[in-house]
Amino acid sequence: MTTLLESRVATRKELQTDFVVVGAGMAGVVGALAAARRGLRVVLIQDRSVLGGNASSEVRMHIVGADCHGSRPGSRESGIIEELKLEDAFRNPYRSFSQWDLLLYEKVKAEPNITLLLDTTCVGCTTDPSTKAIRTVFALRNTTEEIFEIAATYFADCSGDSRLAVEAGADSHVGRESRDQYGESLAQPVADKHTLGSSILITGREYPAPQPFYCPDWVRKFQKSDFLHRPINSYEYGYWWFEWGGQFDTIHDNEAIRHELLRIALGVWDYVKNSGDHPQAANWALDWVGVLPAKRESRRLLGPHILVQDDVQGGRLFDDAVAYGGWAIDIHPPQGVDVPDQPPFTPTYLDKLYTIPLRALHSRNVPNLFFAGRNISATHVAFASTRVMATCAVMGQAIGTAAAQAVRDRVSLDALSTGIHIRKLQQQLLKDDAFIPALRNDDPADLARSGSKNTASSSLKDAQPALVIDGISRDLTFAKLGPWADGKVHHWESELLPAWLEIKWPQPVEIGEVHLTFDSGFQRELILTPSDGHTRKVVRGAQPETVKSYEVLADGQVIAGDQENYRRKRVHRLGKPVKASSLRIVVNATHGSPTARLFEVRVYRG
Repeated sequence: MTTLLESRVATRKELQTDFVVVGAGMAGVVGALAAARRGLRVVLIQDRSVLGGNASSEVRMHIVGADCHGSRPGSRESGIIEELKLEDAFRNPYRSFSQWDLLLYEKVKAEPNITLLLDTTCVGCTTDPSTKAIRTVFALRNTTEEIFEIAATYFADCSGDSRLAVEAGADSHVGRESRDQYGESLAQPVADKHTLGSSILITGREYPAPQPFYCPDWVRKFQKSDFLHRPINSYEYGYWWFEWGGQFDTIHDNEAIRHELLRIALGVWDYVKNSGDHPQAANWALDWVGVLPAKRESRRLLGPHILVQDDVQGGRLFDDAVAYGGWAIDIHPPQGVDVPDQPPFTPTYLDKLYTIPLRALHSRNVPNLFFAGRNISATHVAFASTRVMATCAVMGQAIGTAAAQAVRDRVSLDALSTGIHIRKLQQQLLKDDAFIPALRNDDPADLARSGSKNTASSSLKDAQPALVIDGISRDLTFAKLGPWADGKVHHWESELLPAWLEIKWPQPVEIGEVHLTFDSGFQRELILTPSDGHTRKVVRGAQPETVKSYEVLADGQVIAGDQENYRRKRVHRLGKPVKASSLRIVVNATHGSPTARLFEVRVYRG
């Protein structure tokens, strides 16, 4: 008998890299991009044919986060996830999830430092017997009959189910803690192994003529009383509360859960079409049915810090904060549709944003293992907020950036959370347009901060040119974000167009790199969703506030610019640095706004 790693058929390949990321949902994709852009060689392993996890065309769940579907303006996640969402809105106005898949694929493949292994499953690892650090990961790709043995310095488990972490012996937990264990009022009186359930989503399409639905005999039967707390308000996209299976093992029972979710999804559609209670659905036909359960919860890994209810609900600001969240503590009954007398979710809305420490994003007993996504170090109650995909994405950017710094500076993950190391990491994240509540740019290498005077062609009263170097790259006009929110704008805004803003230095400086952060409409939601209701609230295209046409001039000489910009963050690296005593940004047009808005200007020697 041969073992998996001694297969007579599969070819064995050895790879050497800096950083291995297992799982390419939004946390893994963003983590891999962040690490690669910071110079690491990355291997990204995904067990499906597409990237994005629950956000992909295979599941079609929309990405939500701290802005809570736009109800908390100003809280939207920035950084790489904003880059991806802006690109998608501009290039994909008709909401094709296949186009979103291809965008993620394009972004990953465009990074020369990333080796992407699709349809590849992590099946094991080796560890150092003395330090417990991971040495290599084994991954199987059946489509090419290859087994990969991948050695690296650091590893990240962004797989949701935490296969790599468990193979490595990382401390983990499954289920709901008791109320007394961490003093959480929202926890269960007694601990159990239950989790949030899974869902299979569907989409419908309306036609000019009636569309019958012939129901298979194996689906579930529903009646009106089953939907007391589960309203059916539209037919184009449904329904997140198709939930079931949290009372079982969402990993080992996943096949049984999948079948039951199909019975549920088709059974609800049968009720919509054939009960007589929804005559408006007569011309609607089932257009797509998911085949993968959208899993909410399975294992959670344990780090030096475990996020608890008080951290989340109290808006805690950690010294080693590298990410943030703000979604409600969104607890669902594990049995889902089996308990129609219970609401499908019981949200505890948060008054403030909270931060996520680096110590909740790496293992407490495997010294070179990061994690990001729904498997981070949190109790079931805290996880009920941190699990949403935009929050997972900013965690991914944090660990990818942290891995690059750990490799470059040769520092342990425990040390990375302290002193000069964490301050350096936080400043790098801010430089890359991530947001960390209560922190601002104080990068000593940023020459713009040493400019003697900022002037502009015109300015609104509360939006003066000095604000582009105040270290805050979004408006904090919404006081409930937290005590650190000063209630002020932090951008320059002109009175009309065209307009310019200029930074002057007392002496010429060497300019090799210019960073510009424009407005991309954080006062509203930005989302790709099959839901017509949510889509009506967003702009599927370039955001109207965003600067479209601009030039960057050094002492009057054009050194950079774009005539068709739709991005929030632009970095212009000059092929040859120039010396100048002034830098002027000239805005010629936006995508609709009558004024120019600019949140931040950074200048580096390059």
